[in-house]
Amino acid sequence: MISLYYPLHSILRSTKDSTMKKIKNIAELRETKGDVILSDWFEVTQELVNQFAECTKDYQWIHIDPERAKKESPFGSAIAHGFYSLSLLPMFMEQSIHIESAKMGVNYGLNKVRYPHHVPVGSKLRCHTTIQNVEDQPSGGVKITWLCSIEIEGFQKPACVAEMLSLIFE
Repeated sequence: MISLYYPLHSILRSTKDSTMKKIKNIAELRETKGDVILSDWFEVTQELVNQFAECTKDYQWIHIDPERAKKESPFGSAIAHGFYSLSLLPMFMEQSIHIESAKMGVNYGLNKVRYPHHVPVGSKLRCHTTIQNVEDQPSGGVKITWLCSIEIEGFQKPACVAEMLSLIFE
């Protein structure tokens, strides 16, 4: 299997999750435009937030000092980095969708990213993914626009809303 980059490596591999949407080819992918595809729930732990801080060198106390965050923060607890939520998209995509005919894919970028609500450590997240558009490309393959909204269990506002772009080749 070709090793691909965020978030495309995930849609080319299958998992054992029975909720995964399996799509045979690009033609069938076009037919799913507008469908909402759900991932599994995922718990955000303090250990994972600390590891993310170590990787990114973002050691702001609001993320890594739960006691101080509880006392001094307007959120009342430590919260995950916004980019942490965004970085979970490959995992959520892997749980959600598999395009059987895809031979390779590449990340094409992001049009929009917003963080409407903070993510308290200990929260559970899941992703709602919708295919907004599938466009043929002159170089072959298709460009897919995905709308991803990361839900926080128990909250109305999402943690992250991102419009991702990817190129897929059969």
